[in-house]
Amino acid sequence: MSRVCQLTGKSVMVGNNVSHSNRKTKRTFKPNLVVKKFYVPEEDRTITLKISASALRTVNKKGISACLKEARAKGFLK
Repeated sequence: MSRVCQLTGKSVMVGNNVSHSNRKTKRTFKPNLVVKKFYVPEEDRTITLKISASALRTVNKKGISACLKEARAKGFLK
């Protein structure tokens, strides 16, 4: 699996390391991904998702059902 959050679509970004002398070299910014299992009561099953830490906070706030519905509407999940 690639380094993409399955709920929010966050992925690797590219930027520059900037030294004290202002030299710039390429670097990557990776999302803080966690593999987590969730129980979905509507489907009566457990699903495993690779999500970012910020998406995990959103799931705790809104609930897994609402987050899955939004992710499917945006096309991040099948």
